[in-house]
Amino acid sequence: MTQAQSLTPAVELAKRNGVTFPNESDAYRRARDALLVEEIELRRHIERVAELRRALPPGGEVGGDYRFEGEHGPLDFAGLFGDRQTLVIYSYMFGPNSERPCPMCTSLLGAWNGEARDIEQRVALAVVARSPVERLTAFAKERGWRDLKLYTDLNGEFSRDYHAIGDDDFDLPAINVFTRRDGTIRHFWSGEMGAVTADPGQDPRGAPDPMPIWMILDMTPEGRGGNWYPRLDYPANATPAT
Repeated sequence: MTQAQSLTPAVELAKRNGVTFPNESDAYRRARDALLVEEIELRRHIERVAELRRALPPGGEVGGDYRFEGEHGPLDFAGLFGDRQTLVIYSYMFGPNSERPCPMCTSLLGAWNGEARDIEQRVALAVVARSPVERLTAFAKERGWRDLKLYTDLNGEFSRDYHAIGDDDFDLPAINVFTRRDGTIRHFWSGEMGAVTADPGQDPRGAPDPMPIWMILDMTPEGRGGNWYPRLDYPANATPAT
């Protein structure tokens, strides 16, 4: 790309950084500067991927019998957009036969709840699950979620068509983005990274990962680890076990 060709080399930008911290060794600074080069390149690659995503051709037109129910009553697929032209839907693993929702999905949505009002300045954001809306809203109240819009997939058709139901009617997490242009609703993008696209020894996560928790843990020497899992409940004033 022309823009990429005109960018200052990452090595040069790293040399301009000039940051040091108290009592650091020369070995640490050399390694940190080399890492900074890679971080700059990663940032640029993330932007290139985002550009490619935005340049996708029009996706398939949405035409299924999709019916939902929210806190304020039933609505069709177009109703999920509100007055926005783009809609992001997260399919929540909380089916009618599940006693409690998926802890990992819940961890993600807890973070999204804090960003929901900011996100909705630009796009519509909806959380869809197959549990009755009363269960969804009760759990949201339990978690202190105030800003996520939760909807029941009344007939399961949306969840089936957009890969939120697996074998044996098992709920799966899914992220799908839709557009409404000139009155036509189309699928724009979906997270398609899963078990078959995972690298050895890594979780089948997307890139970039939509869970802020991973971005924080990736900054630490402990990393993500594999001996823990998000919880739906934590004892008051207790530190989560590792």
